Amino acid sequence: MSRDANPPAPAPSRREALRRGLGGAAGLGIWAWSGASPASWAEDARAEGQELIIHNLVPLDAETPVTALGDWITPIDRFFVRSHFGAPAIGPDGWRLSISGLVDRPIVLSLDDLAGMDQVAMPAVLQCAGNGRGLFKPNVPGIAWARGAVGNAEWSGVRLRDVLDRAGVRDASRHVHLLGADLPPHPKTPAFLRSIPLEKAMDPTTILATHMNGQPLPDLHGGPIRVVVPCWTANHSVKWLRELTLAEEEAPGFYQQTGYRIPRTLAPPGSVIEDPTADVVPVTAMNVKSLITHPGQGQALRPGRVEIAGVAWTGPGRVTRVEVSVDDGPWQEAALEGPEVEGSWRTWRLAWEAPSGPHTLRARATDSHGETQPEQSPWNKSGYLWNAIERVSVEVG
Repeated sequence: MSRDANPPAPAPSRREALRRGLGGAAGLGIWAWSGASPASWAEDARAEGQELIIHNLVPLDAETPVTALGDWITPIDRFFVRSHFGAPAIGPDGWRLSISGLVDRPIVLSLDDLAGMDQVAMPAVLQCAGNGRGLFKPNVPGIAWARGAVGNAEWSGVRLRDVLDRAGVRDASRHVHLLGADLPPHPKTPAFLRSIPLEKAMDPTTILATHMNGQPLPDLHGGPIRVVVPCWTANHSVKWLRELTLAEEEAPGFYQQTGYRIPRTLAPPGSVIEDPTADVVPVTAMNVKSLITHPGQGQALRPGRVEIAGVAWTGPGRVTRVEVSVDDGPWQEAALEGPEVEGSWRTWRLAWEAPSGPHTLRARATDSHGETQPEQSPWNKSGYLWNAIERVSVEVG
């Protein structure tokens, strides 16, 4: 059973959500999840001007309607939120980050200390490993994310390697343990302790972010400090960071040794696996993926010229091509737009002369490693790494 999700808090009914608007949560427009299909909720949210779709209220887990993801940089108020235990009640003035373990000089840094170091900024996609979990058939346990647990923001702060160099990394170090300040709700609940290989930590694109889209990093997104690990799923980008520990081994505990792992060889649902713990590997790099952000699912269109548009991204490497098919017709190459930065996404568009009637639009991306989105995403019991060909149905008339 997947333990990626937190137990959902009681949510208002769909009708009650419509009535109330649920516009709280740090000023975000948000939408309550109460069992309707992901696609229908996304369209309702778009139609009513809402920006996020709630899956859990406490702690907050919310995704973005796909039609709100068409920009190269995702605005903060449209960026998905994933929380394991919720934001800690510690202000920036009292925040401290400790670096210990296999280092020459254990140190403790304040936000002012980090602000005095060399600053860097970079765009990067963050995507929950379970984005698309609600689309797997048969269903799998966990938060039933549709397609909007993803966003592309500009993150700024300091390189993680600069912080580690200040402490002096010993030769025996192989992994960096990452611990946030979000405390588990019960003594027996494991802390959200993760680790990344030292090689990844020393990559110049791995940063400790203190700002998002030019603003101080909001609490909901891990402020005042979070790790950002481009090209890898967002479970590595630990929020509310308070401890870095250098070690020879991966972090112990559930969230590193059991959670966020996937079989090396995926088996069809219902397959008998003699030892489910054997030959599993951590979920790390994102796979190639695209979204159709316009038109939206079920949208009514007028006949004539329609712009089909979206975004596409991958893990290490770059998106080299996006293709669109209408009603299972031939694949047509879309125009890629916007900056090309590894770890970020590309926007794309294609003009279509839309005749009257119902139509199905499909999109698929290919990356520089030759990987293309498949017709069906390989099933796994935790619902990780969904990347099937994107499909949107519209009505023209």
